[in-house]
Amino acid sequence: LAPTLAFTSCAMVLIPRQNRKAILQYIFKEGVIVCAKDHRKPKHDDIEVPNIHVMMVCKSLTSRGYLTHTFNWQWHYYYLTDEGIAFLREQLHLPAQVAPLTLTKQRTARPMMSS
Repeated sequence: LAPTLAFTSCAMVLIPRQNRKAILQYIFKEGVIVCAKDHRKPKHDDIEVPNIHVMMVCKSLTSRGYLTHTFNWQWHYYYLTDEGIAFLREQLHLPAQVAPLTLTKQRTARPMMSS
């Protein structure tokens, strides 16, 4: 019997170190990442790497408990967990005072009230 397409499409995806590092840096910087469910898409919307690489790195981080995953309308939404923040700090050699944008408070400039 000849192999079917279902078996041949399950090839292993090898991700270059520079692509993996770019993905991890983006996830740590933003705290969240969104990617379309399209493994044939040549480039991710926010990072200069193939979409399949982003999907596979996020899938791996989710299985280890470093990201939480939500799927809606053919889009994957990934959110960084506290364990994921610690893991990425260690992987990217970042100091403890650096935090993702989702954890930093944005201060709004309020106008001074005149009396």
